[in-house]
Amino acid sequence: MSTDQYAVLGKTPGLRELEKLSFDDVHLTINGLEAGYGKMVILHDLNLMIGKAQSLCLVGPNGAGKSTILHSIYGFTKINAGSIKLGNNDITNLSPNEKLKNAGIAYILQDASIFPKMTVEENMLMGGFLMDTVAHAKEAAEKVLAKYPSLARRRNQNAGVLSGGERRLLEISRALIMNPQILLIDEPSIGLEPRFIDMVFEILKDLQKTEGKTIIMVEQNAKKGLEFADIGYVLVSGQVARVGLGDDLLKDPDVGRLFLGG
Repeated sequence: MSTDQYAVLGKTPGLRELEKLSFDDVHLTINGLEAGYGKMVILHDLNLMIGKAQSLCLVGPNGAGKSTILHSIYGFTKINAGSIKLGNNDITNLSPNEKLKNAGIAYILQDASIFPKMTVEENMLMGGFLMDTVAHAKEAAEKVLAKYPSLARRRNQNAGVLSGGERRLLEISRALIMNPQILLIDEPSIGLEPRFIDMVFEILKDLQKTEGKTIIMVEQNAKKGLEFADIGYVLVSGQVARVGLGDDLLKDPDVGRLFLGG
């Protein structure tokens, strides 16, 4: 589809509209962000707000900048203008390690990121590489494994023998070692069978509702992502074209026609 075909989505939403969706309990704010890779600018004057323990799904066509938003929050892009704030603290220029250790932000990659020749437990310990001691990492890993007994039973097996769903669970579990408050998740359902997709979203729902994690995700299955998320943002050409509650965007005829096959 050409950019013109997305014009029906309308103008960029205002800051007040974004703030209302976060229920005035803003956890993370992006304001006027211009970012990209090298000389290539992907995001243009982008704004985003999400409240504590909310979930937000980014949808849009390929190349719209969805993953670039996650990369920018975590410190993987070149930021030319704008700011990223955690509460009142500016975290725009923190490194990825500082985002994880000091700002409580973890990033779960789209691409398979486990180490197949290492055991499940060894993979888990890699999630604590920024901790002061190995003992602290082991203690944190035990707490996470206690939450997911199916993974704990396979702790001594090489991660390469895990099913696709189990690998995704391991990636999520490893990200929890540092006890982050914000999870950035790129394509949680990619490459998974339907039964594992449901399992992954149930895990994410539990992390949000039970543990109070704030979740920002990109999801190729826009319908599944919007069904899960409290808030949805529709991106076109590096800008936010429409926002709304996830349920409302699912019912939106323009969003349905463009992204949901309706």
